[in-house]
Amino acid sequence: METTRPPAPETSLGWRRAATAASLPEVHGSIPVPRDLGFWRKLWAYAGPGALVAVGYMDPGNWATDIAGGSAFGYTLLSVIMLSNLMAILLQSLAAKLGIVTGRDLAQACRDHYTKPVAVGLWVVCELAIAACDLAEVLGSAIALNLLFGLPLIWGVCITVADVFAVMYLENKGFRRLEAIVVGLVLTIGGCLVAEMIFSKPDLVAVLGGYVPRLEILRNHEMLYLAIGIIGATVMPHNLYLHSSIVQTRKFERTPDGKREAIRFATIDSTVALMGALFINSAILIVAAATFHRTGHHEIAELQDAYRMLSPILGVGVASTVFALALLASGQNSTLTGTLAGQIVMEGFFNLRLRPWVSRLLTRVTAILPAVISIAIYGDSGATKLLVLSQVILSLQLPFAVIPLVQFTSERAKMGEFANPWWLKALAWFVAGLIVILNVKYLLDFFGVTSWLTKLLS
Repeated sequence: METTRPPAPETSLGWRRAATAASLPEVHGSIPVPRDLGFWRKLWAYAGPGALVAVGYMDPGNWATDIAGGSAFGYTLLSVIMLSNLMAILLQSLAAKLGIVTGRDLAQACRDHYTKPVAVGLWVVCELAIAACDLAEVLGSAIALNLLFGLPLIWGVCITVADVFAVMYLENKGFRRLEAIVVGLVLTIGGCLVAEMIFSKPDLVAVLGGYVPRLEILRNHEMLYLAIGIIGATVMPHNLYLHSSIVQTRKFERTPDGKREAIRFATIDSTVALMGALFINSAILIVAAATFHRTGHHEIAELQDAYRMLSPILGVGVASTVFALALLASGQNSTLTGTLAGQIVMEGFFNLRLRPWVSRLLTRVTAILPAVISIAIYGDSGATKLLVLSQVILSLQLPFAVIPLVQFTSERAKMGEFANPWWLKALAWFVAGLIVILNVKYLLDFFGVTSWLTKLLS
């Protein structure tokens, strides 16, 4: 497959180092965007990266937090899902703009801006986050295989190694083929959850009311804890690296007008895709509220428990099977994009060109080893503990991706005329600050620091 190297960015004076290589060179600029297309055909040419990004917002980590929120508090936390999705739309649009304007993905931008020790530190925490995210996706797929076919979790985890080679095969067939498979899996997840909502018959008035923010969320400690977990599980740091790279698979004109058009269509693409993720995350919580909360089962938080109780409570034999099928599609979809993000980060921070299958296999093995060891020692309960731990690690890393992204896209020296205007800069820093505060609160609560300080001061 022919690959291209982007020209030196016009804003190169704003960077410590000059751009050196294309992001994902094997597919960079591989999808042409003809100049004479109308709006809808041009949108179709740009459509695809948004779907790959959106799957990170509907991975098994999201399922766990959405099910816990719906079973414990009904429809109340739907407003939190909507808020976190709006944050994601903003941040992903900034990631796309960074890639299109500078010709760098976020990892390359960090390498070219910061000193080497800082860049290495960012790489370490980013690799931990990708491994944690990959871990959640591997466990989700393994749990789904166990529920559907009775396959032991440890074997299900090992089978997920095949995903690495599936990505390679699809890429060799063209990046469009990979995007089509991802879209197909997203539609499968959506179709399954539509069926579950039909089975569970939610209260539509209550559902709409759930999207209205309530002060009760801030006052109720347990509700706030789950709300923070939902935001932490929704805004995925690796997606920012991924999006800033894969928007460059489109061969657009690298002129101000060409970049402006690419930003416009990339933003539409990611926004539409993330609205689909909003529907799926909402549907998971709605089904949990209508099935478990309504019947007094307020403690359902594990995927296995949700699977076992869906059919008996709803009186629909296939409800549990449909749930597990959607979970499997979610896990498989997320692992496809997670291994891709691992390659982007490894190559971007070090300008290191490994064979793609090597970098992706390293990412997957990093996720599989702790899963195999934990399941071997603790049994199936180890999977749930690892899922929780993976979300904590993601929370730790998130500020290290969001803050550089907002910083880079706000600097005129780097972005030129495409730098964030004052109102967008203010909004982006507010969102970054809110995410950091909420995740710090989540981590303090998780490690018991908040309760310790409360006892100390009382």
